[in-house]
Amino acid sequence: MELIWYILVGVLFTGYAILDGFDLGVGAVHLLTRKDEDRRIFLNAIGPVWDGNEVWLVTGGGALFAAFPMVYATVFSGFYMAFVLLLFALIFRAIAIEFRSKEPWGWWRQMWDISFSLGSVFSAFLIGILMGNVVFGVPLDQEHEFGGTFLGLFHPYSIFLGITTVVLFAMHGTIYLSMKTEGDLQKRVRNWIKPLIGIFVCCYIFFNLLTLIFVPHVLEWIRDRWYILGVLLADILVVMNIPREIHAGREFRAFLSSCLSMLLLMATFGFTYYPYMLYSFPNPENSLTVYNAASSPKTLGIMLTIAAIGVPVVLAYTICIYWIFRGKTKLTSHSY
Repeated sequence: MELIWYILVGVLFTGYAILDGFDLGVGAVHLLTRKDEDRRIFLNAIGPVWDGNEVWLVTGGGALFAAFPMVYATVFSGFYMAFVLLLFALIFRAIAIEFRSKEPWGWWRQMWDISFSLGSVFSAFLIGILMGNVVFGVPLDQEHEFGGTFLGLFHPYSIFLGITTVVLFAMHGTIYLSMKTEGDLQKRVRNWIKPLIGIFVCCYIFFNLLTLIFVPHVLEWIRDRWYILGVLLADILVVMNIPREIHAGREFRAFLSSCLSMLLLMATFGFTYYPYMLYSFPNPENSLTVYNAASSPKTLGIMLTIAAIGVPVVLAYTICIYWIFRGKTKLTSHSY
């Protein structure tokens, strides 16, 4: 039962990374175009789906609270200020989307354009910071309480993963925009994809080198699990397929490849990190695992029944929205 919930929580957070990842990426590249109409198209490309994408974060957090309450308590108390900053960034980003086109004034729209872009970049960066600390390990005492500081979360390893996450989301969002735009704007967007892929691959390789050098426990885990290298290789091949699909004019397949690459990245993390939920560094014996942090079997069983009902509803809603708003983005009187 603990393993089932480990997988389910991973699926929910993977769904958030894939779905909210592309609209955060759209925000990251939002200022690369200067025309007001082009920026409106960018906003309306994600307009019908961005708020639904964030449901996956709420659902993942709820699943973590129900299945692994000790992990939820430790993470949300230890990373409290980082989560507050993340929420502020997401809130101001959402406000920017809603308010940006309410007035025609140039300074008004420019202000909200900058807010939208900065909120997106900062959100992606903080997500990378949090993931970097989970991988690197955090100081936990014998009571599994966080013993670090807020500034201690910002070390070179987590900062570089934050930068890598921003680049990954920007690449993912640009590929999504190539699927939703047309004409001259699509040509310009397509020209951004290859440089972003190149930057991401460089960041990804360098990040893995940093992991092997500065996070030795990850190397020990990988030695015992050879299949992780296969997942990494598959991920690189999928990323390399993206330019091929773009060149052939198959933007939807390119976007699916980008989604699959993020899925494989999260799978790599899940395969490597199991059975840990929160690794304690420098005292591994204080770590929270799938087994010592889980709720009672009865609670897990009841919650699994609820999840079996709720998760398909979320999936159905997501599929329905994307199907309704498929195709190229058009501006109307009701657009942002």
